[in-house]
Amino acid sequence: MARFCVCVAPTTDRARAQVLAMGAIGGAGPGAIVRRADLALLRGEPGPAEGPFTACGLTAAGEVTLHNRPVLLNALAAACDPAPVRCTDGELLLRMWAVLGAEGVALAEGMFVLAVLDGTDLVLIRDHLGARTVFYARAQGAWAASTSLRALRRWPALGTSVNLAAVRSFLTFAYLPGEETLLTGVREVLPGRVLRLSPDGSVSETVHWEPTERLDTSGAEGRQDRVLALRSLLEDAVACRLPEARPVAVLLSGGVDSSLVTALAAKLHSRPVRTYSISFGDELPNELGYSGMVAAHCGTDHRVLNVSGTTVAARLAEAAALLDSPVGDPLTVPNLLLAEAVADEGATVVLNGEGGDPVFGGPKNLPMLVQEMQREAGAPWDEDRATAYLRSYRKCWTDLPVLLTPRALDALRDAPLPQRFVEPYLLAGPRSPYRMEGLLNQLLHCNVRTKGSHHILTKVERLTSSQGIEGRAPLFDRRVVDHAFAVPAGDKLRGTVEKWILKEAVRDLLPGTVVDRPKSGMRVPVQQWLTGPLRDLGNDLLLGPEARRRGLFRQDTIRTWMKGEGTLLPRQGGKLWLVLTLELWLRSYGL
Repeated sequence: MARFCVCVAPTTDRARAQVLAMGAIGGAGPGAIVRRADLALLRGEPGPAEGPFTACGLTAAGEVTLHNRPVLLNALAAACDPAPVRCTDGELLLRMWAVLGAEGVALAEGMFVLAVLDGTDLVLIRDHLGARTVFYARAQGAWAASTSLRALRRWPALGTSVNLAAVRSFLTFAYLPGEETLLTGVREVLPGRVLRLSPDGSVSETVHWEPTERLDTSGAEGRQDRVLALRSLLEDAVACRLPEARPVAVLLSGGVDSSLVTALAAKLHSRPVRTYSISFGDELPNELGYSGMVAAHCGTDHRVLNVSGTTVAARLAEAAALLDSPVGDPLTVPNLLLAEAVADEGATVVLNGEGGDPVFGGPKNLPMLVQEMQREAGAPWDEDRATAYLRSYRKCWTDLPVLLTPRALDALRDAPLPQRFVEPYLLAGPRSPYRMEGLLNQLLHCNVRTKGSHHILTKVERLTSSQGIEGRAPLFDRRVVDHAFAVPAGDKLRGTVEKWILKEAVRDLLPGTVVDRPKSGMRVPVQQWLTGPLRDLGNDLLLGPEARRRGLFRQDTIRTWMKGEGTLLPRQGGKLWLVLTLELWLRSYGL
C-alpha cells in the first residue's frame, strides 16, 4: 500500500531531499532518473500508488484503476502506437496522455490520478469525477505534489498553517468544495483537469472533461428510448466495475440507488454478492426492512452491522485523521466500520449507490427549486442563487458571526466568499463553459462538481483505501453522468417523483415498494451521541486548552451548543458535529 509524492526543484539533489522529507522511501529507480526532479512512493500510506514507471520517454507515478482497458488499447492501436496488452493501468494511462494528450485522458473511464515528469514540467492529471485526489504546492522555487496531504505537510520548505478561508468553507458546506485545502499554500487539482506546472512558477490548466448540457430534443416520443439507453449504461457501468473472478460487496442502504446497484451486480456477476447495511438501534427510524427485502429479492449474502455511539466515540478521531480534508458527515465512522467488515470477509471491491441524488436530482434540490418559484426580484428578502444555495445547506454558514471569534472574523474580512464555489454553475453567463439553461441541471452540475467530487467520492476513496479495498460508484460513471445531463428535466423530476428516469430504468429489477417509496433516509442519532457517549469527548476537545489556544471558536457559543441550546435548532447536533470534526482533523495534522 502506498501513496506517491513528486518534486521538481532547481537541482536534482534538492528534489531528492524534498521527497525524502515528505516521507519517501527509495526514489526513481534505474531508468527513471529525471534531471531536477524526483518521484517516489510513500510506503505504508493507505493507497494504491504504483511507480515510478516510464513509457514513451516520460516518467510517472500514479494511482490508476481503469474500467475500459479494451477501449484505450484500441485507441492507441488506431493511433499506430499500440501499448503492451499486459501493461499496468498506470502505464496505459501514461501512454494515452503521451500519444493522444488530453483527448486520450478523456477516453479513460475509471479512478485515477497521474503525475508525469514531462521535460522540465510537472503534469498532474485527475479523473473526470474526482474519485482520486492529488494535491500540489510551490515553495522556494520548487513544485511538490502528492496524493497524501499529510506528506505535503511534512515538506519543510512549505511552512504551512491553518487556512482560515477553508475553515469558513468547511463550516458552510461540511466539506471543502473546491481546490482549497485547510493548509495554506496547498491546493487540490480539480476533477477533469490536467495541470502543467512549470519551473518559472506558472500554471496552465486543460479541461479534459466537464459535464455539458446536450439535451435530447425528441420530447415525449423519445422518453422510452432515453429510459432504455440509461438502463444499458447502468448495466455497463456496473459490469465494468465488477472484480474479475472474485466476490464483490455492495453497501446497501435500502434506497433505490444502492438497491439498483445490488440488483445489477447480482444479475451480472458470476461470483457471490455480499451486501452490508448499518443499524444504529431498532428504536430509531431506519431502512433495514427495505435493505433486507432487496437482499432477499436479489439473493445476496446480507449482513447488518450494529454501530453504537460508544464505538463512534472511540473511532471518531481515527476516521477524521484518515481524511485529507475533513468531512462533517456523521457516517464517517460507520463507513469505516463497513469497509473493515468488507475487507475482513475477503472482498477487495465494494460497490455503492453514491451519485443517484447529485446526478439525477434527489430531494435536496427541492428547497432551491421552491425558492426560485417563489422568488420576487428586488423584494427585501430576495437573494441571489448562490447565496440561497449556501443557505439551503443548513450548516454553520449563518452561525459564523456567533461561532467564530472576533479575531477569526476580522482575519476573514477580505477573504474570498464561499459563494465563489457555486457561482460558476448557478450564475453562469451565456458564454461561460459551465452554462446550462435549466435550473435543475444547474443545481445538478453544482452538486456533481462540489459535493460529488469533494465530499462523497473523496470520503469513499480515503476510507476504503485505509482497509486496502476499492470503493466504486457506478452512478458516477462518466457516461451515466453525460446521459443524465442530456435528459430533459421533466424526465428526472416528473411531477413529485424524483429521479423518475432512474427508477423507470430499473423498475423490473426491484420490488415496486422499493422503487416507488419516498426517500426517508437513515436517521443518524447525532444528538443522542453528543449528549451521551460523545459528551465528554466534545467538552474536552472543544472547551479544552488546545482549542482555546487556536482561537477559532467562541467558547461561550460552544458551551451553549453543548447544552443543546442557542442557534442549533432545527439542525440540532449537526452543526456541533461539524465543529467537532474540524477540531479532530486539525489535531491530527498538528495544527
